[in-house]
Amino acid sequence: MGQQPHDPLLPLLIGLIGIALLFDFLNGLHDAANSIATVVSTRVLKPQYAVLWAAFFNFIAFAVFGLHVAQTVGTGIVQAHVIDAQVIFAALMGAIAWNVITWVLGIPSSSSHALIGGLLGAGIAKIGFGAIVWSGVIKTVVAIFASPAIGLMLALVLVLLVAWTSLRLTPLGVDKRFRKLQLISAALYSLGHGGNDAQKTMGIIAVLLYSQGLLGGTFHVPLWVVLSCQAAMALGTLSGGWRIVHTMGSKITRLTPAQGFCAETGGAITLFAATFWGIPVSSTHTITGSIVGVGAARRLSAVRWNIASNIVVAWTLTLPAAGLIGAGTYLLVGLFV
Repeated sequence: MGQQPHDPLLPLLIGLIGIALLFDFLNGLHDAANSIATVVSTRVLKPQYAVLWAAFFNFIAFAVFGLHVAQTVGTGIVQAHVIDAQVIFAALMGAIAWNVITWVLGIPSSSSHALIGGLLGAGIAKIGFGAIVWSGVIKTVVAIFASPAIGLMLALVLVLLVAWTSLRLTPLGVDKRFRKLQLISAALYSLGHGGNDAQKTMGIIAVLLYSQGLLGGTFHVPLWVVLSCQAAMALGTLSGGWRIVHTMGSKITRLTPAQGFCAETGGAITLFAATFWGIPVSSTHTITGSIVGVGAARRLSAVRWNIASNIVVAWTLTLPAAGLIGAGTYLLVGLFV
């Protein structure tokens, strides 16, 4: 009898978990380009092999990282007591709608910040700005600007180190060395991507279960949630995102294998650090900053700044756009519930 109040909600709960996993799949689809753009544009791997490589390391990320990012998204963006099925549905609709719009247009926007924007919009639509956990939101917003800047600086430093350690090698020798090393850097970047991005959906599903009293009163992420989110993201990555590959891999700047290694390694270090500290950063922001960094190390004119600036515009639009869609969805659902 104790479970009876939850029974009518079970189909809704299952449906929302399905939508959350769909978002995770779309996240992998949308962000596949981030993991493979450099390794494809340098022709180290063919696209079909690159997505398999990225998907594998996306999936195993749960075995490497803790669940700090899931904790932040579940309880550190919007007050946990505010979250219910309607808020989660609206947040996911905001994120999915913005992801689809930017995917169709071939713009590498942030799936992560689309989800956070949708969650904020739905929470604010429910009870106002009192729903916001400002400490979590502030560190996330700071990361919007910090992660690409850190990726850029790390890539610049790595370019200098690579140049210094390759002085005695011929151009062909450098190319041969970094074609092998780029497989490692691509794996590390995909590991960081899977570790940070899949945890956002874990946090959403876990806080939904928590709001329904299904986690025994203590917020945590069950193992089945971890495995299903990692699998959904890996399957999305396998499906690829070739429109965005073209933008990320060749439109911003042309890359050699050594430069691809520097961009991926700089991005991977940034994602590893953010995941360790529980900060939900954008893999899109991070790898774009790194690619700009390696291009600028060669010469400033090597970077197609008009393309980079269009991407920055997409970044700044993501939180408010997804938030407005999330808030609108919450209010619209409220009319029929």
